[in-house]
Amino acid sequence: MTRKSRLAPAFALLALLAGGAVARADDLPVTVKNGSEPELCAEKDNVALDFSSATLKSLRIQAVHPSFIGGITADRWAPDFTSCDMSRDPSFATQAKRVTFYEDNDLWLTGYAYPSFWRPATVPVRVGDRVENGLHIIQVWVKFQERAEEVLVVYPPDGYWRARPLPPPHMRWTAYGSSFLVGPVEVQERPIVDIKEIVFDPKAKRFTMTFARGGSATLTISTLDQDRIILDVEFDGPRPANMPFAALRSMYTTETNADVAKVEWRVKDGKGWGEAPIMNFKGGDDITELWAGRQVLSRHNTSAPDMVFNRFSTGPVPPPKK
Repeated sequence: MTRKSRLAPAFALLALLAGGAVARADDLPVTVKNGSEPELCAEKDNVALDFSSATLKSLRIQAVHPSFIGGITADRWAPDFTSCDMSRDPSFATQAKRVTFYEDNDLWLTGYAYPSFWRPATVPVRVGDRVENGLHIIQVWVKFQERAEEVLVVYPPDGYWRARPLPPPHMRWTAYGSSFLVGPVEVQERPIVDIKEIVFDPKAKRFTMTFARGGSATLTISTLDQDRIILDVEFDGPRPANMPFAALRSMYTTETNADVAKVEWRVKDGKGWGEAPIMNFKGGDDITELWAGRQVLSRHNTSAPDMVFNRFSTGPVPPPKK
């Protein structure tokens, strides 16, 4: 048995166990389109997976530590702008600021406005009666073992999210990696979700997004531990039929310089898992679960998590199994 054939079942099992997911009779097949393109610049999101379904109402998104997390002794997370030309990227100047606009003993929200960003910061963010405008990023922090840990971020101007689990026992910090979008995904120079408003409920650990193209969605932190973070997404109201409901955005230059290098997927009533390098993945119309990540150490964001998309459903997401 080759190393690759030994690893594939392990990753499939990881994806199943990470959210208590098992093959279910009511798994909703969705369409996954792979729009990934070759790229030399390690700081451009050239990996693009779009998820589409006319009937979907909910899904689960997980960020799971990679299988090699226990063997990392030298982490790398610094950006690599080799072979990059960002000179033609749009930029909107603004007044830089930092605010903490919610805080309790175990959780707080911090927002930043950068000196410039590629889209205007016009999305209001509300927590209770407090409304903040002009923020480029919102950070969710939690207290864990008497330390502050940042576990989730969202960029209101373009709708990008990034998530990571709590660090494993032998590490004090891990890197972010892939981004994902939730809501009607469209292209305005690059893929975005056009958000009208974001509301956060700290007690429920739930974000509610209202979309400019119609409908709304909630994103709830339902599980957070040293293995994974599970985010449950539920849509409400009509969504544009011609737009994906979610997307994964990541980077790949080579297998050892990537945030996503491999894809594994399960299809409706399938007898096993499919697997492919990200650039060779053909997509499909009957996918019920998808893992995207790495099987070997990367020089780019070495400790960044793998991503799992599953529990596609026409009803609400069931609670994780204990």
